[in-house]
Amino acid sequence: MSYHARMARLLAGTVIGTIGTATIAGAQDASETEVAQATTLLNQLVVGTGHDKVAIDTPQAVTVLDQEAIDEKQAATIAELFDQVPGVTMIGSDRVIGQSFNIRGIGGLAAADESKIIVTVDGAVKFHEQYRVGSFFGEPELYKRVEVLRGPASSTLYGAGALGGVINFTTKDAEDYLEPGEKGAVQLKTEYNSNVAGILGSLTGAFAFNDQTSVLVNGNVRSQQNYVTGSGETIKGSEFVSFSGLGKITHRFGEANEQALRLSYSRWQSDADDTEYSQTGSLGFGTIDREVTDQTVVLAYENPASDNPWLDLNVNLSFSDTSVTQSDSSNAATSTSQLYDDAEYGYRTYSAKIDNTFETSGDGFENFLTLGGQLSYQQRTADATSGAIDFHPEGTDTKFGFFAQNEFVWNDRLTLIPGVRVDVVNIDPDSAISGASSSSDVAFSPKIAALYKFNDTLSVFGSIAHTERMPTLDEIFSTSGPGRGWPISRGVSLDLEKETSNNFEAGFAVSFNDLLAENDGLQIKTTGFYNILDNLITSNTYTGQTSTVPYYVNVDKAKILGVEIEGAYESKYAFASMSFSRIFGEDTETGENLSTIPATTLGATLGARLPDYNLDFGWRGTFAESIVSGATSEGPFAGYAVHDIFANWTPDEGRFEDWVLRASVENIFDKRYRANLSGDDGKGRTFKLTMAKQFSW
Repeated sequence: MSYHARMARLLAGTVIGTIGTATIAGAQDASETEVAQATTLLNQLVVGTGHDKVAIDTPQAVTVLDQEAIDEKQAATIAELFDQVPGVTMIGSDRVIGQSFNIRGIGGLAAADESKIIVTVDGAVKFHEQYRVGSFFGEPELYKRVEVLRGPASSTLYGAGALGGVINFTTKDAEDYLEPGEKGAVQLKTEYNSNVAGILGSLTGAFAFNDQTSVLVNGNVRSQQNYVTGSGETIKGSEFVSFSGLGKITHRFGEANEQALRLSYSRWQSDADDTEYSQTGSLGFGTIDREVTDQTVVLAYENPASDNPWLDLNVNLSFSDTSVTQSDSSNAATSTSQLYDDAEYGYRTYSAKIDNTFETSGDGFENFLTLGGQLSYQQRTADATSGAIDFHPEGTDTKFGFFAQNEFVWNDRLTLIPGVRVDVVNIDPDSAISGASSSSDVAFSPKIAALYKFNDTLSVFGSIAHTERMPTLDEIFSTSGPGRGWPISRGVSLDLEKETSNNFEAGFAVSFNDLLAENDGLQIKTTGFYNILDNLITSNTYTGQTSTVPYYVNVDKAKILGVEIEGAYESKYAFASMSFSRIFGEDTETGENLSTIPATTLGATLGARLPDYNLDFGWRGTFAESIVSGATSEGPFAGYAVHDIFANWTPDEGRFEDWVLRASVENIFDKRYRANLSGDDGKGRTFKLTMAKQFSW
């Protein structure tokens, strides 16, 4: 039996678990008296690690949020999707334009940190770095799936320098709304949250012209006023109005229509007047008018060629454009800093990626060799009324990468995955930058991972991965004159060396069926990691120098280690999940703790369901330990516990068929708390209500 056939058999007729709650979607016999064997969130299919495999059988720490998990979060911002994903922390603030990612203690408020985590939308690489502004802009309603791949082993398939890992967003398709035989569907959706007056209006249309061609059109409007913390404080500059949408056409052809060609366009736009200049925290920079526009175009082709073991082809052509326009700063009249100029900052990235998987098999083994290449061209722009912006240098970044990954499976027990990637990077500065010249280098990223299944209950896994992160335009070509605490000028940093990461992981996974009740399931996956970081790039420090010095230097060496645990239980009438993350990080040069390490956190969910009424309900809790250090100097940070309750009603027959009703109360005790990597306190008590109705024909 082929790999794809085994995966199809494994997934067919299962209960697909999600974080928070899961719906019974399993197969039943004709009499509808049998319930499929339960499968938890750790049996979600992972598509971003090479060959498709379920999460618990992947020798890497991965988490998958499917459509149900995304919907249940009732998220107003991207950050809210990751509340209970181990090892992932949103940094900055709850402001919609002030959010960035931190994975396993990697990723801080410094602009150049954005390059340490690779983020994609439908395969298009997303990137934005700007002072006091977040790195990713999007609307939760656009996405049906999010995959988080933790650790630098992800560099093989996605690009050298993924010190923290990779986050892949996948947008919705028409097939997500159409049942077999249906020609069209329209979904109306609205959402309200009480903190404060948050409203979503969403309209989605899906149409199938025939068995081969379908189209999806989606539009969303979301607004929210300044939110209020548990102590009653209003967080200024957190209000926003955003407009987003998605258009996607899919055409299938060839034998059994298994080849697919997809063209998609997604857009997110927000226009905020008199918002806080510092979107990453309330830090006294005054106010400004800011408009953010993010666009993504993707043309993708896939040909799994199930009857040809030598062909499993994927081609992805993409264009990403992110721009931030600012004006009318409240500090413009009193400050000479370019920070407050009327200006437009932007990134445009053109990318092409192609890969093919060759399948071979023999007596007791299967082998999947993936070869591919990736080319990207990125333009960094900054246009201010006073001219070139010294702290946001313009230029281009061109990368070409070649990668190879082999997956060898012996006797359905032992899996070995070696991989290697080589990236050639060329960075060209704008001619206006004094003393700048082009920079070229090569980054090398090898790895090997292994997983061994003793039986259907217990497996162990481990990996060793190395990756190298090239300096960015920001780090090489930023300059500044005297000021900002410096009596001298800082010039370009042409002698920067690559950052390197050597990461070691080991863990185990256990899986039990029919544990407490017939057809239930319990799965737990534990991962320990140890990451050694060398040649870390940081901004220079003033120690009495009298002449111009480089803006950035290589000084720090660090180690980060920790453990992550994911677990879930599923049965017909009950469900539960948990996520735990404990991370330690130290600057080995100074012995000080790293400021980018998140507090130890535990997320837990307990719930029950009444399948005869299509109703489920439960409790969610997030617990954080106290910690001294954080992204700002305001520590220490107290530990906290935040409790939520939720209920979901999704009738599948009768007069309310195709309706969805979700309700929740978050932070029910109105707790005042602050995550140590956040610039503001979190939201106080919030009531959320979502209603959706789909019309199909």
